[in-house]
Amino acid sequence: MKLLVFAHTPPPHHGQSYMVKLLLDGYGGDCRRQPEKSPVGYGIECYHVNARFSKTLEDVGEFQGGKIFLIFWFCLKALWCRFRHGVTSFYYVPTPGKAVALYRDWLVMLLCRPFFKNIILHWEAAGLGKWLETSAQIRSRAITYRLFKPVDLSIVLSNYNLADAEKFLSRHIRVVNNGIPDPCPDFAKSILPRSRARLAARIKMAAGETLSLGEVVEAGPDPETIKVLFLANGLREKGLFAAMRAVVTVNRRLAERGRKVRMKLVFAGNFMTSEEREEFERLHKEPEFADAVDHLGFISGGEKIRVLREADLFCFPTLYLGENQPVCLIEAMAFGLPIVTTRWRSLPEMLPQNYPGLVNGHDPEEIADALLKIAVLDTSEGLRETFIRHFSLEQYLSGMAAAIRSLEET
Repeated sequence: MKLLVFAHTPPPHHGQSYMVKLLLDGYGGDCRRQPEKSPVGYGIECYHVNARFSKTLEDVGEFQGGKIFLIFWFCLKALWCRFRHGVTSFYYVPTPGKAVALYRDWLVMLLCRPFFKNIILHWEAAGLGKWLETSAQIRSRAITYRLFKPVDLSIVLSNYNLADAEKFLSRHIRVVNNGIPDPCPDFAKSILPRSRARLAARIKMAAGETLSLGEVVEAGPDPETIKVLFLANGLREKGLFAAMRAVVTVNRRLAERGRKVRMKLVFAGNFMTSEEREEFERLHKEPEFADAVDHLGFISGGEKIRVLREADLFCFPTLYLGENQPVCLIEAMAFGLPIVTTRWRSLPEMLPQNYPGLVNGHDPEEIADALLKIAVLDTSEGLRETFIRHFSLEQYLSGMAAAIRSLEET
C-alpha cells in the first residue's frame, strides 16, 4: 500500500516529529530516495513530504509569512507524488488546538484532500475537539468540521483520545500506542540491581540511619543525592517551574527533619520562549534553586541514555494543551524510573492501574508529597514491564501498519 506521509521529522525535535521518523524508518524510508528498498515486512510504501514549517522550537505554532509559501510548496509536492507515483492515501497529524496551526491545517485539507482517496489522521496530540468547542470562534469551528469530517481513518493513542476522532465523525477509528526502540535492553542485568540498591539506601537514609561502606558501594556515586529527571522542553505548561519548586520544597522538609539525603532536579531540554528562559535564569540565581537544579540543555543519543541511567526518579507534572502520550514518559518507563506525573488527558492510561505517583496539577506541595512517596516505593520492574507490553517499537509499527492497511479492505 502506498502512503503519502505529510509530516515533518526532526529538527526541531519533539515527540511528534520523532514518532514520524520512527514510522518512516520502520517502513523503509522515503521510496523516492531509496527506490531499491521494499517495505520491511509491513506492506507500506512511504512517500514523504517533510512538511517542516518551523526551524526551531520557538517557531512552532507562531505566525510567519514564509510559512504560507511553504504550505503551497509542500502541498504541490504532495500532489506531484499523488499523480507521479499513484499514491492515494494521505497521512496527516492535526494540530492539538492552536489558531495559527489550525489555519495551516485548513489550507492543507483544502488543497490536498480532494485528490486523495483516503485521508488518515494520526492524533499524536490530544484536545482539538474540546478546544474547538470551548476556545475557538463559531466560524472557525464550522470551517474545521467542514474541511475535516468525515475522514476515512483516525488513529488515536488512547481511550481519552477517542473524543477527537469521534468529533470528526471518522469512518474508522483505531487505537495504537506510541512505541520506541528499547533504549536499555540490559535493564535486568545492569539497571535494576542499581535501582534497587539506591532505593534501599534512600529508605535507610530517609529514616535517619547511616549507610554501611558496602551499601555505599552498591548504591554508587552520591547515594545521598536523589536525582530527579525532567526530560522535556522548558515550558511552564509542561511543569518545569512546578517541578523546580517541588524539589526545593522537598529539600526544605528533609532539612527540617535533619536528614542528610536531598533531591536534585536535572532539567534536560530547551526553552521555547525567551520569557520562560528568563524566568528560569531568575529563579536559578536564588541559592536554594541553584543548589537544587541543574540544566543540561537539549540532549540526545548516548548523552540522553547516560542521563536516564543515572536518574533515580522522573518528574513530569505536565498540563500541556496537546499532551497525549509523551515519549519522555515512555523512555522513563523503559528505564524503570519511578514517575511523578499528572492526571492529565491520556497520561493515567499509560501507567499501571492505581499508580501512586499521580498528581492533579502544578501545586508544588502536592508534587513534593508524591516525590517523597514514590522515592521509597519499588515500582521499577512494574514500569519496565508496562513498557515491554504496551510501548515497544514493534507494537507501534505493526499496529500502525494494520490500521493503515485496513483501508484496503473497505
